[in-house]
Amino acid sequence: MHLSHDEEDYNLSLSKFESMLKTNKVLFFDSEEFEEIILHYLDMGKASLAKKALKLALEQHPRSTGLKLVQVEMLVYDDKLETAEKLLNELYAIEPQNEEIFIQKANIYSKRDNHEKAVELLQEALKLTDDYADVYNLIGMEYLFMDNLELAKENFIKCLEEDVEDQAALYNVVYCFEFLDQNKEAIAFLEKYIDRNPYSEIAWHQSGRLYYGLQDYENALRCFDYASMIDDEFMGAFMEKAKSLERLKRYEEAIESYNRTIELDDPTSYALLRIGKCYEKLGNKPLALKYFHKTVHEDPLLDKGWIAITDFYVRQKNYQKALFYVNKAIGIDNENRLYWKRYATINRALDFLEEAEMGYRKAVEFGDYELDTWLYWIDILQNLGEYDAAIHTLLQASEYFPEEFQLEYRLAGLYFAEGDEAKGKFHLSNGLRVSFENHTILENLFPDVWAREDVQEMINKK
Repeated sequence: MHLSHDEEDYNLSLSKFESMLKTNKVLFFDSEEFEEIILHYLDMGKASLAKKALKLALEQHPRSTGLKLVQVEMLVYDDKLETAEKLLNELYAIEPQNEEIFIQKANIYSKRDNHEKAVELLQEALKLTDDYADVYNLIGMEYLFMDNLELAKENFIKCLEEDVEDQAALYNVVYCFEFLDQNKEAIAFLEKYIDRNPYSEIAWHQSGRLYYGLQDYENALRCFDYASMIDDEFMGAFMEKAKSLERLKRYEEAIESYNRTIELDDPTSYALLRIGKCYEKLGNKPLALKYFHKTVHEDPLLDKGWIAITDFYVRQKNYQKALFYVNKAIGIDNENRLYWKRYATINRALDFLEEAEMGYRKAVEFGDYELDTWLYWIDILQNLGEYDAAIHTLLQASEYFPEEFQLEYRLAGLYFAEGDEAKGKFHLSNGLRVSFENHTILENLFPDVWAREDVQEMINKK
């Protein structure tokens, strides 16, 4: 690769400056060279080297406005806003038509959270500048700080009209559209943008993301395809392409695309997990399991990997192995209600009722209020002979599911079994009223209660 003349000069200046620091010889640089050197060190986060360069620069070029503006930038970076403002006022007295002075003043007001004033100053800079794109971009950022997404979007679009290659502005435009829940409008905007800049892999990728969010997986795939053709090392495009292919049930092609991401970078646990899922969908159980194990080998703290193995063994009805792996997942995230529910279901299948009861209790404790979770928990409490706990749990569940016949018949059975006939009859009456056709729940769960004459009498009256 050949460097341009400017790039060669730039690299030469840096080498010359760093050599000077090592030898303690003072060499001459013109003011523009110094500006580039200082900004390079600032961009690299090497503030001490930037300050050394600025000190030498101002010694050699004490009247340079450009260097003093760089000095302002460094003062703002160090939060020395009053000193920066004083220096800017001095520069304004000398060069009132210099747009960079207005930009730096705006930066100071932005730092003070006075974004309205910052916009005013940037509007002044807009009248003086030749670089409209940069100023529109800065105005857009100020409106973002003010949470005015519409005006932010408007200015980022203006920035792109001036500089179609500004990728940061492109990302920001899409962000504004998405935040405003204008995904279809975002797609329309990107279509027009692509007409102007058809080889923008970023625009194709963002369009794909938006189509994917709208569940239009065919169009999403088309966009990710273009992005990956324009840049055949664009890992994000291949990853999203694979996800779209998976949604379209084109699992073999999805595996190819996930594998491409692994070729481009180190294997990610996510890609390995998805490959395993695809092989499972294709019915290739050995390869599915192999990739699930690769997932947890790559990232032992990825709970989703352990859960994938758990679910694999549940589908095989190999509950002993499933129990081993669900415990791994819970060890990583012990407040995940879905993991506790799996733990409970597996233990119930193994007839480990006390462990299953704890699993359902934990699932509810961490926010699983699904009816089936309550019912499984209650039925296990009943099987354990914990009638009082079962009644207490049923009453809790009734707060989430009032007038639910499955709860009413269970309450009736438990109260009758406990000898509280008044409450038993009350809840049986409720159950019969809400869903008479399901009264056999009582027969299935409480055959002794079902056989009672007074219970049969209540049922027959209906």
